[in-house]
Amino acid sequence: MPNRSLDYFIFGDTRSKLLGWDQRINIIGGIARGLLYLHQDSRLRIIHRDLKTGNVLLDKDMNPKISDFGTARAFVGDQTAENTKTVVGTYGYMSPEYVVDGLFSIKSDVYSFGVMVLEIVSGKKNRGFIHPDHQLNLIGHVWTLWTEGRSLEVMDKKLDGSYALTEVSRCIHIALLCVQQQPEDRPNMASVVLMLGGEGSLPVPKQPGFFTERNPFEAENSSSSQLESYSVNDMSITELEAR
Repeated sequence: MPNRSLDYFIFGDTRSKLLGWDQRINIIGGIARGLLYLHQDSRLRIIHRDLKTGNVLLDKDMNPKISDFGTARAFVGDQTAENTKTVVGTYGYMSPEYVVDGLFSIKSDVYSFGVMVLEIVSGKKNRGFIHPDHQLNLIGHVWTLWTEGRSLEVMDKKLDGSYALTEVSRCIHIALLCVQQQPEDRPNMASVVLMLGGEGSLPVPKQPGFFTERNPFEAENSSSSQLESYSVNDMSITELEAR
């Protein structure tokens, strides 16, 4: 097992904020391919259930590795979904059907991936996101901008134009497809990988799940006991290596 302190750092820490767009888009693609392996190409179908930037490690060449499989579940055969009475994960990344009904599937991981893409593009966190003009979370903010034809305004200002507008716009569009309210509307990861690598037209996304508005107290104190009940530790040392 690699020594994390020497070979890896957590995507989402301070160093990640210094990454350029080319590095970010490569990380997005790497995470997508890693999820595709878990969902389709591994011996067992693996549902991560706690996919977030804090559970992605980057090596010295900025290659991503999905980590912390402590809450993952394996499906056998043709099984694609399951219900649980114990919801584990991190608030802000969990899909609506998982939080509300305890239903998890490959599409709940897809939702988490979409949230991550929005965070990577914007340099902001979905949970605790604050905007001076409204109290929407990051998903709601991006959705509102997209419906107004202004989605590029969410782009991380630190990148200062060092990116292709069409590439950024496509990533945002794909992310919104991933975070749609209904799991059957979300693409699977095979489709996501193809969309990220292609230039063809994309479906029009429907309204996302957890398109929410909070009061100022909740935005500033997003670690309330009610929300924390859905969370697990930010990091563990459990990993799944590709065969």
